Amino acid sequence: MTTTTDTDTGTYAPRPGAAPLPRMIAAQAALETRMLLRNGEQLLLTVVIPTLILVLFSSVDVVDTGSGKSVDFLAPGILALAVMSTAFTGQAIATGFERRYGVLKRLASSPLPRWALMTAKTASVLVTEILQVILLTVIALALGWSPHGSPLAVLLLLVLGTAAFSGLGLLMAGTLKAEATLAAANLVFLLLLVGGGVIVPLDKFGGAQSVLGLLPISALSDGLRDVLQHGAGMPWGDLGILAVWAVVGLGAAGRFFRWE
Repeated sequence: MTTTTDTDTGTYAPRPGAAPLPRMIAAQAALETRMLLRNGEQLLLTVVIPTLILVLFSSVDVVDTGSGKSVDFLAPGILALAVMSTAFTGQAIATGFERRYGVLKRLASSPLPRWALMTAKTASVLVTEILQVILLTVIALALGWSPHGSPLAVLLLLVLGTAAFSGLGLLMAGTLKAEATLAAANLVFLLLLVGGGVIVPLDKFGGAQSVLGLLPISALSDGLRDVLQHGAGMPWGDLGILAVWAVVGLGAAGRFFRWE
């Protein structure tokens, strides 16, 4: 006796299988963004510290920023700091602990490709940065900031700065232990905050100015300052420095990142 079962394709609804790739990336990006915004330490780095520095140093003459209003000098540097805090420090720490706890290993075995996971993380960083830029711009305008220059130049600087810091953050998270990443990322954040032209002009560092000017945070803050404070054209030199850091950082992260 022969039995027949109806197992033709399309019999079952919904049809089992992975969701379309764009939908998976969007869902993962939304999850990454929610996790970041719910994390108190991440919010401290990405929102509270840049906001406090902007308000404090714009209101009190602690550092000689040259002629003009302090906020005109500080606002571009704080925007650069916000990019670094999200794309480098926050992403390095979060990814480092995800790697330690096996989250990345499990995600790597899911239908979501590894490159799509990195795309989702990048999208989450960009969404967070948009929120940061809006918040800091509103606060700076309330403090009397008068920005100038080309929005296109600002956009290019922010995008290249994000790429550069993302590459360095992922490189650190993918090669060091989570605890070492936590310590190193915070240390680098503090060092670049002081020596990267964010709140202290680079000419205050004397002979070290030329070397410090090659750092990604210096290129980003100086480029934004040239455009937004001085109304300069496209800052090709600073864009070039950021592009080199982006290529080297992302390339090294892709080569040496370990998922376990």
